[in-house]
Amino acid sequence: MKVGVPKEIKVQEYRVGMVPAGVRELVQRGHTVFVQQGAGLGSGIEDEAYVRAGAEMLPDIEAVYRAADMVVKVKEPIAAEYPLMKEGQTIYTYFHLAAAPELAEVLLAKRIKAVAYETVELPNKTLPLLEPMSEVAGRMSIQEGAACLKKERGGRGVLLGGVPGVGPGFVTILGGGTVGLNAAKMAVGLGAQVTILDLNLNRLRYLDDIFGNRVITLYSNVTNIEKSVRGADLVIGAVLVAGAKAPHLIKRELVTEMLPGAVIVDVAVDQGGCVETCRPTTHEAPTYTESGVVHYCVANMPGAVARTSTFALTNATSRYAVVLADRGVESAVKSDPALAGGLNTYEGHCVHEAVARSLGYDYVPWAELF
Repeated sequence: MKVGVPKEIKVQEYRVGMVPAGVRELVQRGHTVFVQQGAGLGSGIEDEAYVRAGAEMLPDIEAVYRAADMVVKVKEPIAAEYPLMKEGQTIYTYFHLAAAPELAEVLLAKRIKAVAYETVELPNKTLPLLEPMSEVAGRMSIQEGAACLKKERGGRGVLLGGVPGVGPGFVTILGGGTVGLNAAKMAVGLGAQVTILDLNLNRLRYLDDIFGNRVITLYSNVTNIEKSVRGADLVIGAVLVAGAKAPHLIKRELVTEMLPGAVIVDVAVDQGGCVETCRPTTHEAPTYTESGVVHYCVANMPGAVARTSTFALTNATSRYAVVLADRGVESAVKSDPALAGGLNTYEGHCVHEAVARSLGYDYVPWAELF
């Protein structure tokens, strides 16, 4: 198979979809890998490293899309890439289609075989290709939130860890999954007072076991959310419904009742956000203030720590890229239930139930198509 690795063109996105080790694996299995010149520079990977691994370097993104049967990326294609996608092409990347109806329309019109990292799901319901970036985003959420709490950033002027004689800051984390767990690790490490809310009682028991009395765990209901958010210096939105839009757990009215200068970091923004006042921002202009509350809503947070993120991501994605290249989408999906969960669109049909439901498309199971 001819596999293409373009340079990401989303604003300040420095990750790359494949590292030289992944290229080498594919080439040794008889595949051809085309890499755009400069694609890895943002992650500290020189073109020469790709050449040594066996890649053929192409000068621009147009050439990569034109040459490839399968495109391996990091972020969803943006508008400038829509004309580049070929009918029937396989694209393997993050899509987050529930929050991107325009992109979904293009994928369906072009009959793209879209394999989404975020919906590849193992039998135990874990999301192996989302997990590494959730780990990064969870840890970053506390770093960025702590920075936004500084007065010059519009925050309350609170040091999360406090100092002797002055109490710590209060952090509320909505969601106890991978993002929430990693946010809690960072917040606890800084010495903050941390509250985690989740619907899954078994997850709360697990979090209680590993953190002990260093965190407060609460069942996620309206009463507990309101109480925890009103008194928080920093709120982390860490809610995920695989393939679907995130629910608005924090309504606009509740934001108006938060402490002046409090900070919200909505990690769920790429799935529509779990805060009603959330709207996507970029690393160039990451924050805005609404109702006196600082909102940090960057949709590609891990892109800021590109080297760590690229290697963490490709550790997880490369093995599935090999399967897709070796077998093709159809055979790969039939042989691997996890990849079957990753298939979002196929030759003009929406084949992921949660995505179809979120966007209002008819759901067609892939098994009815091939």
